[in-house]
Amino acid sequence: MAKHLDLEEQEQLDQLKHFWAKYGNLISWVLIVVFGSFAAYNGWNWWQRNQSAKAAVLYEEVDRAVQAKDLDRVGRVLSDMRADFGGTTFSAQAGLLAGKALFDGGQLDKAREALQAVLSDSKDDGLQAVARLRLASVELQAGQPDAALQVLQAKVPASFEPLMADRRGDVLLAQGKADEAKAQYEAAWKALDAGNELRRLVAVKLASLGVAVDTEVKP
Repeated sequence: MAKHLDLEEQEQLDQLKHFWAKYGNLISWVLIVVFGSFAAYNGWNWWQRNQSAKAAVLYEEVDRAVQAKDLDRVGRVLSDMRADFGGTTFSAQAGLLAGKALFDGGQLDKAREALQAVLSDSKDDGLQAVARLRLASVELQAGQPDAALQVLQAKVPASFEPLMADRRGDVLLAQGKADEAKAQYEAAWKALDAGNELRRLVAVKLASLGVAVDTEVKP
């Protein structure tokens, strides 16, 4: 009986040796790939969290510089942030924040650069839409209405369409194209919710163009 078991075990051992000799390298490489992928995944997640944490620190620095109205520091920190963390959400949000501060401070060229960086670096449609609205204001203030309209032609999420229409109306009105501006304001007014404060502002703009929205434009 013992001899039978020994022979059976020896046969299984021989089969195992044969199997390992044939497939051992393949199995080893598969295990290396599996565990390597797991380690890489964990490493990637750690790197992403680390990048976000560092970007958050720089965003706070941009915010402090904006609050202090230190536009030179805003530009320097934003430049560093874009160089190291250009693809992060924090970088895009910092670009929007800086763009508004620079615009308010009369530094139109730097404001334009900050907002264009959001368009080129960010993949978030909502952040890009906000950047387009602000960039259009920069271009209009800079006396470039055609450039402003071009910025506003891009496809944006549906929730931003009324805002884009309103801003297009502002640009067209600045160009003296009252009828075209009126059409854009009407589109914005129709699309905005009744309780939206911007809707009231659009109604005032329409009224200045001779349109009584309560009777001529229906939501």
